[in-house]
Amino acid sequence: MRKSHWHSERQVRSVARKKIVFVIVEGPSDDEALGVIFSRLYNKNAVHVEITHGDITSELSAVPGNIASKIGNLIRGYAKSNHYRAADFQEVIHLIDMDGAYIPETAVVEDLEKKKPFYTTTEIRTAKPVQLSARNKRKRENIDRICFMHKVWGSIPYSAYYMSANLDHVLYDKLNSTDDEKENDAYAFAKKYKDHLEDFLTFISDSDFSVCSDFRESWEYIKAERRSLERHTNLGICFKTMKDY
Repeated sequence: MRKSHWHSERQVRSVARKKIVFVIVEGPSDDEALGVIFSRLYNKNAVHVEITHGDITSELSAVPGNIASKIGNLIRGYAKSNHYRAADFQEVIHLIDMDGAYIPETAVVEDLEKKKPFYTTTEIRTAKPVQLSARNKRKRENIDRICFMHKVWGSIPYSAYYMSANLDHVLYDKLNSTDDEKENDAYAFAKKYKDHLEDFLTFISDSDFSVCSDFRESWEYIKAERRSLERHTNLGICFKTMKDY
C-alpha cells in the first residue's frame, strides 16, 4: 500500500495546535484531484487536512476481522511519525472505489485479451475471472465491515464514502483511464474547482450521480444490482455535515 510523504518537522510544528482531518483515498491522482479542495473547504486556521492513499479494502491480507485495525494502524503510523495523539484528530474520512465489488458472478466475464480488468457499467472483462471474483468477494466483505463504522483507533470519528466505479468515473465520467490520463484529469479538476468551492459542492452533491439523502440508505443503494459499476457517489453527505467551509 502506498502512502503519502508525511510533512516535515517544521510543517508539523506549524499545524500542531490544529485538529487533523485525515483523508484516505485509493490512489495518488485521487489526492491530486481532491487534496487542495478538501484543504480549502475546512477552516485552515483550525484544521489541517492530511491525505494518504492506498486501497486497504482490496489488500490480500485484509479480512473483516482485521480491516478496522489496518485502518487504525495507518493513522497510528502517521501519528507516531509526527508526535500526535488520537485526541489530535478531528475525524477520518475514507473514500472507497467500489470497483464493481457487488456485481453478480455472471457480470465478471472472461476475456483473454484483457490483461488488466476492463470496466463497463454492466460488467468487468478480465483474463483472470477467478482472481477478480476473489478480489470482489474480499473487497465486498471488508466494505460491509467498515461502511457503517463510526469510530477508529479508539474514539476518532470515522466515515466511509464511495466512488463508483472509481473516482475517475465519478469526477470525470471516465472508466479505464491510463495513469497519464488520471494525472491530467486530476490536475484539470483541481484547477477548475479549487477557487470555486460552491461549484464543487453543487457538482458532488446535486448531480444526477449524487446519492446524498440518508447515509445508510446510500450504502444500501450502491450495493444493489450492478450499481457498484455505475456512476454514483455519496461523498456529498460528508460536506453537508460540515459546519465550516
